[in-house]
Amino acid sequence: MRKIKDVLRLHFEAGLGQRVIARALTMSHVTVGDYLKRAARAGLSWPLPDELDETRLERLLFPPPVMIPADQRPLPDWATIHQELKRKGVTLGLLWEEYQSACPEGYRYSRFCDLYRAWVGTLRLSMRQVHVAGEKLFVDYAGQTLPIVDRRSGEIRVAQLFVAALGASSQTFAEVTWTQGLPDWIGSHTRAFAFYGGAPQIIIPDNLKSGVTKPCRYEPELNPTYAEMAAHYGCVVIPARVRKPRDKAKVEVAVQVAERFILARLRNRTFFSLAEANAAIRELVEQLNRRPFKTLPGSRQQLFDTLDRPALMPLPAQPYQFAEWQRARVNIDYHVEVDGHYYSVPYALIKEQLDVRLTATTVECLHKGQRVASHLRSFERGRHTTVAEHMPKSHRAYAEWTPQRLVNWAAKTGPSTAALAEAILASRAHPQQGYRSVLGLIRLAKTYSPERLEAACVRALALGACRLKSVASILKTGLDRQPLPESADSQLSLLPSHDNIRGATYYH
Repeated sequence: MRKIKDVLRLHFEAGLGQRVIARALTMSHVTVGDYLKRAARAGLSWPLPDELDETRLERLLFPPPVMIPADQRPLPDWATIHQELKRKGVTLGLLWEEYQSACPEGYRYSRFCDLYRAWVGTLRLSMRQVHVAGEKLFVDYAGQTLPIVDRRSGEIRVAQLFVAALGASSQTFAEVTWTQGLPDWIGSHTRAFAFYGGAPQIIIPDNLKSGVTKPCRYEPELNPTYAEMAAHYGCVVIPARVRKPRDKAKVEVAVQVAERFILARLRNRTFFSLAEANAAIRELVEQLNRRPFKTLPGSRQQLFDTLDRPALMPLPAQPYQFAEWQRARVNIDYHVEVDGHYYSVPYALIKEQLDVRLTATTVECLHKGQRVASHLRSFERGRHTTVAEHMPKSHRAYAEWTPQRLVNWAAKTGPSTAALAEAILASRAHPQQGYRSVLGLIRLAKTYSPERLEAACVRALALGACRLKSVASILKTGLDRQPLPESADSQLSLLPSHDNIRGATYYH
């Protein structure tokens, strides 16, 4: 039984405080305060009327709640609740408080949450994820392709459909490219960011080889170019787990919609270029984004304008410039080989492994994250691009790698091998540029024999073919075992005094 009368008596007659009353009656002081508040609201004073017994007093202070039928309680707008949850910091508790402020007779919090979850269960499975505005961009390629006809030859070539969708609004971007390779993959991303006018915080791709070098459930290894592109826009890349389509359900649905809404509508049209096809796709993408939802209010475009657009990160001043990455080791001539061309780096980095960043116009060499050399890109194979500052003033640290040492090393095979080594070194603007070729010449003695190499060098000198490839060809075809023509022997005797051969004294 409640000790209501005892609380009122001690408070009004004895004038005791709430904590003293609580200790005297062995009850909580919070309960004492609650009794006094309820008595004040009921207008009771001390002493109580004689006809007011314990039962009537309890009913007066603790009236039963007003029962409102469920069908008369105001039902929240679940679609609006679902959209508001996509905003940063918005929770079901906050939305319930706003609902209670507008409808005090509405549902309690627990029932409110149960009804919301039941409503969410009526949506498609892919809609059950709650996406924060501006947070995620899902990207993938469609399984279907779009045929493009060559106007001249009539050859049909298929184009790949790239699809991107934002998490909160489902705003969709689509375009076709020739391949799913790295340049097209990166280019589609940059054009998608330009289409949205901003960048998301997270990009969620599939485990496409162009984006993910080594798939892993916990630590997937990204392609360096893809990682650099994401860093340029301030994003991070979190690939979906392998064989887990629910991780990217948003783009799975977007791909399906793109195939049905875009490719299906274009099936009877003939396109003669990517630009023509993408122009038609842009028109359909705009229609798709403005088409009203079937279950939720509004459209992709409306949600994008209110949710995603304000939350996207601003784009950098310049779009990302596509670049590829390679690993290269610095040879003893302090050059690195990139696509058959040789670029110089500071000589102190000889034998070090460098990261090489390639763009359409430049080649950058980085050592432990620091740029050590930058060159204009050249596509001339077998040529050298050398910066004078990269060359040592003297070869103290690498004194053993001198032109004379290489010539002496070649002389162990024979005089003709040494003469050919001199000719190779003399044909370059800097003798160091011929180090690789001379080393390759000397190593041919391991594959064949020193005798055969010396004979091949004799023939190469006689024919004026003073190149490593020429000697290798002579050995491969066995020409070194055939006798030289008499005219060749006479020419050979004149070679040591040829103007293009500097002689061993040149290097002293």
